[in-house]
Amino acid sequence: MDIGSSLRGTWRLALYFAFTFACMPVQLALLALNSPWRTRFPRWYHRMCRPLIGLEVEVVGKPSDIVPTLFISNHSSYLDIPVLASVIPVSFVAKTEVGTWPFFSWLARLQQTVFIDRTARRETQKQADSIAGRLQAGDNLVLFPEGTSSDGNRTLPFKTALFAVASTRIGDRPLTIQPVSVTATHLDGMPLGHVWRALYAWYGDMELPPHLWRAVRAGMIRVVVEFHPPVTLDGFSSRKALADHCWREVAAGVNRAVSGRPLPAAAPANPDMLPLPAAG
Repeated sequence: MDIGSSLRGTWRLALYFAFTFACMPVQLALLALNSPWRTRFPRWYHRMCRPLIGLEVEVVGKPSDIVPTLFISNHSSYLDIPVLASVIPVSFVAKTEVGTWPFFSWLARLQQTVFIDRTARRETQKQADSIAGRLQAGDNLVLFPEGTSSDGNRTLPFKTALFAVASTRIGDRPLTIQPVSVTATHLDGMPLGHVWRALYAWYGDMELPPHLWRAVRAGMIRVVVEFHPPVTLDGFSSRKALADHCWREVAAGVNRAVSGRPLPAAAPANPDMLPLPAAG
């Protein structure tokens, strides 16, 4: 899969890294000062980065405005991070390996990422407590319960262990949980098929640098972010029932976007909203 312009890719990466290195000290200072802008500045940064790396975002539905909210999302790429973080003020729950990646580990820490070891099952409760602590401190978080990234054409089964955090109480109320579907749908206005969706999706044994180079060389990749109705654990018989509900909502949103079926008509006006060209 080799499309796009090397000149375009070179300029995009040059602008992205120049802009990012200029912004990193700002976020570091905001974190050191414990400024309220430490959660707002990353959203602005990611919004500015979207066109630099060839991403445009269509938002469907309304993000929860309750703080904190735990967002439950499918996961097909490291590009999900700038997509989601450009729309909502959040930090992420990520596997410990991300904390060892060159450069991207710095960005993850500046985004106040919560690192967890998914292989350490004995530490599940401790890790859930760490996530709960961040939520109780008022931080919105994104959890990717598939446990790995997919090919972007489907939603993998959700692992339920970390749904234990759903029982977290925020004062006298239950934690708000909102399922979110993230799907790459178009390249330069043309629908992406199952194969070409790998321009966005990063999974399996793909190496990151070659994948990033292919992505930035391509045109504009459109990503649909669909926010589903928020829920709480109180509305379900168990955390497994909650996990099943979140999976069904997220999977349905991905299937709609992949197939080109009409999106929900009740989507509110949103500055991130872009009109979708007809699929087919």
